[in-house]
Amino acid sequence: MTKKLLINAFNMNSVGHINHGLWAHPRDQSHKYKTLDYWTSLAKTLERGLFDGIFLADIVGVYDVYQGSADLTLRESIQLPVNDPLLLISAMAAVTRHLGFGVTVNVNGEPPYLFARRMSTLDHLSGGRLGWNIVTGYLDSAARAVGQDAQAEHDSRYERADEYLEVLYKLWESSWSDEAVLLDKQGRRYADPNRVRPVVHDGRYYKASGYHLAEPSPQRTPVLYQAGTSGRGKEFAAKHAECVFITAVDKAAARKTARAIREGAVSAGRNADDVKIFVGITVITGATRSAAQDLYEEYLSYANPEAGLAHFSAGTGIDLSRFGLDEPISYGTSNSIQSVTQLAQEKRWTKRQLLEELKMGGRYPLIVGDGESVASEMISWMDEGEIDGFNLTRTVVPESYEDFVDHVVPRLQERGRYKTAYADGTLRKKLFGAGDRLPDRHFARSFAI
Repeated sequence: MTKKLLINAFNMNSVGHINHGLWAHPRDQSHKYKTLDYWTSLAKTLERGLFDGIFLADIVGVYDVYQGSADLTLRESIQLPVNDPLLLISAMAAVTRHLGFGVTVNVNGEPPYLFARRMSTLDHLSGGRLGWNIVTGYLDSAARAVGQDAQAEHDSRYERADEYLEVLYKLWESSWSDEAVLLDKQGRRYADPNRVRPVVHDGRYYKASGYHLAEPSPQRTPVLYQAGTSGRGKEFAAKHAECVFITAVDKAAARKTARAIREGAVSAGRNADDVKIFVGITVITGATRSAAQDLYEEYLSYANPEAGLAHFSAGTGIDLSRFGLDEPISYGTSNSIQSVTQLAQEKRWTKRQLLEELKMGGRYPLIVGDGESVASEMISWMDEGEIDGFNLTRTVVPESYEDFVDHVVPRLQERGRYKTAYADGTLRKKLFGAGDRLPDRHFARSFAI
């Protein structure tokens, strides 16, 4: 059977996200992010376009590396202000039936015991459409905001995350059996005490002793997303992730990373196709190629490459404002996003080259064209890059998503590379075509009753 593209809308509960500066475009509505109508309308558009999900990014610090301050971040709304993404899901779930929700939450945000209930609640309310993007954080500003001097060392953050997941798996997979809920009104037994057990965990970073507060949700464990592709990040993904979000400048780079991730999954006792791989991408499309090119030129006049540079500085931990346009930059080692730093090292980007890469305000590959040409290029990325789909960034909202739905989706469908209707079931079942729950070969299932 021909492989079909998976597509998430890549977004954030903020004014600016990836393609910086476009909030100033007169048709952009991103400043309405504080209203429910903004999000419910978007959810309806995405479901009309049969998107697999909306992937909500998040940070809990600010970008203050560039120029040693958050001044540019505030002027250009570089992911600041940013609101809680979790609170959007119930509203969007209420106006859709199939759209999935991948939400970013840092493992350092709250104890696993409380977080487990929050995610089970959302999985219940969405009918099993919840995914969690697991992040460990990389901003020192976030660490300082909660009373720490700086972020912990990169690999140690993953060690802590491994244990955090273990506590969650015990709560989600083992506290309540599938037969625990009786809902027996005549016998006055809602749950069978013999089929609910407390979880006990006494580890290096976490201690927990108690019953999971929520009964089993449709998926038990939400679909597990992860975006780290450093060496330690790939090891973490091999053990835990079901969907991995990668950054790739070209198809060859995507193919190399995709193969490494799948090989890691196999080494961890899983199947290669247990992991779906998504690449971040930006699309500008129109009814004709010339219309799309005109739209690109229009958007370009509002984009801010320097704001993109400030975002990139936060990713590498290096204040790029200190360098001349053509001065060599020593990226060195970083405690920030290692995959970003490694990419910069490989490309040996100068500040001038980075500004050119970031001319649309963001660093993801850009496709400009009519629906047919965009569809052809996306299919080429999937086939040559050996990926499963895309996280589609926003440019001017809501029109960038509306244009994609109107111009690109029909062309993908005509070529048999995109679904024409949603499958039934939970998000996990839709993505993998199997069951609602994690397969037995996943590490989490070792804790199951």
